[in-house]
Amino acid sequence: MSAIPVDFPVGRTARRLGWVHLPPPIRSAVERRLGSAVVDAASCDAGYTPGLASVVTCADGSRHFLKAASTKAQKVAADAYRIEARRLRTLPPTVPAPRLQWTHESDDWIVLGIEYVEGRAPVRPWTPTDLAACSDMLVAAATELTPAPGLGVPTYAEELGSWADLWATRLADLPHAAECAALTARIGEVSAGETLVHCDLRDDNLLLGAAGEVWLCDWNWPVRGAAWLDSLILLVGPRGDGLDVSAHIAGHPLLAAVPAEDVDVVLAHLLGYFTAAADLPRVSNSPYLRMVAGWQRDVLFRWLAERRRWAI
Repeated sequence: MSAIPVDFPVGRTARRLGWVHLPPPIRSAVERRLGSAVVDAASCDAGYTPGLASVVTCADGSRHFLKAASTKAQKVAADAYRIEARRLRTLPPTVPAPRLQWTHESDDWIVLGIEYVEGRAPVRPWTPTDLAACSDMLVAAATELTPAPGLGVPTYAEELGSWADLWATRLADLPHAAECAALTARIGEVSAGETLVHCDLRDDNLLLGAAGEVWLCDWNWPVRGAAWLDSLILLVGPRGDGLDVSAHIAGHPLLAAVPAEDVDVVLAHLLGYFTAAADLPRVSNSPYLRMVAGWQRDVLFRWLAERRRWAI
């Protein structure tokens, strides 16, 4: 498979707050929670949100992962962190995700204290070895996340189904729009299921340990849906980096049984979203957000064109 060149700085896409940017009362409250003074903080600069995401080292030698956002200046991030905290509390202990240890909310700030795990992001370009490890983790996690834990989790169609309308409105003049509109009209049926779906599978939301462990991080947008959805969404990055995902799907415990047309429905649904997102105005505190959306758009278009035998 031909790779699509990456034109953004992998692993350095975020423009985040640092530990020193937290107000002194918030830093003091966090240190009381941690039980020791913070002596070092390293920002995790992958991702696309402006909130704090740092590994802090304390005077007692312990390490912790913190997320923080201002509920006024960074409301979108703060709301996402609240959702993440609620979902992390409901995850079964068998799901490989760093555990929520505590939350703190005061003085217009929300802070999440999350278990620190020693790991690295998948190598970019993606390698078959890293893809296999992450894929195996998702297959096992789908079993543990069915039925979806927690109450009030929206379905994929309820939360994201409106993306299908883009093909009949904003994107109607694009090539193959009518075909994509017909495909995505089935998104409610195709995406239905009772599994908790992470829905944001990218290299910056995965950590691989030295002993073969894989952790799934950043549970900001989970929904209920088909058990195979995360396994398919994971493949966008590897497909763009040139891996043969068709062979991967053919041998996959979940994806191999999914009708080809159903896979195309989800790919067309994602393509509509990223096509529209790539054309939105630039976000000053997330300078690479639109560029990454454009890359994912190009990956999905070429992938779907290959599957649907479009001339490009």
